[in-house]
Amino acid sequence: MWLPFLGLVLGLALGLLTNIQIPSIYENYLSIAVLAALDTLFGGIRAQLQQVYDDKVFVSGFFFNIVLAAGLAFLGVNLGVDLYLAAIFAFGVRLFQNIAIIRRILLTKLDEKCHKKNKTSIE
Repeated sequence: MWLPFLGLVLGLALGLLTNIQIPSIYENYLSIAVLAALDTLFGGIRAQLQQVYDDKVFVSGFFFNIVLAAGLAFLGVNLGVDLYLAAIFAFGVRLFQNIAIIRRILLTKLDEKCHKKNKTSIE
């Protein structure tokens, strides 16, 4: 569970504390890479909440998703077709699905906690 948060904190620190400029020709690649990284991050959080988290799956998924998305964008640029939109759609759908599942799991856990509290206060 700590690896996704460590990566998020490290990325935020690098972005805020350094003056790295990304050329505008790489905007499509960067946006897809960020979306792929967020998809992997929320997938890792979801897996942890479902108690099926595996570091190897998380790290390999993180790099594979980014390389696949960047490859699609690169191929699309060279073919003159907006293939990066397919990656944005796929990662966007997965991102919203993962967030919805995380929300449901957290709400279920909150309900269970409230029921336990009520039972102990009644007894």
